[in-house]
Amino acid sequence: MAAVPESHTGWTFITSHARVLAAIADNPNIRIREIAAHCRLTERAVSRIISDLEQDGYLSHTREGRTNTYRIDPDKVLRHPAEAGLPVASLLSLLVQAETERTGTPTTRTQQPVDTTVGR
Repeated sequence: MAAVPESHTGWTFITSHARVLAAIADNPNIRIREIAAHCRLTERAVSRIISDLEQDGYLSHTREGRTNTYRIDPDKVLRHPAEAGLPVASLLSLLVQAETERTGTPTTRTQQPVDTTVGR
């Protein structure tokens, strides 16, 4: 069993839900264990977040053998009234691009790329 990531104190700009969604946007076949390590969350927290995202229609998955393949609805609008009308694709285009620039590695998406022109 993987160790629990060290805790973080204080606030952050990006929510855990956004981090999990960005990790899935980067790799739709990513495993919960890998998301947890990448986002510095527990596997239980990631499972709960994925459930939240699926329940609200931001995410769906198909099971292929022992692998889940996730699909993000890029047209689903963000939940907070301050971002009313902005699609999730706008947020993901920033987060996935930032991750690529930060790590210097291209994304490994196997699904259609998030439309980066939406909301501009």
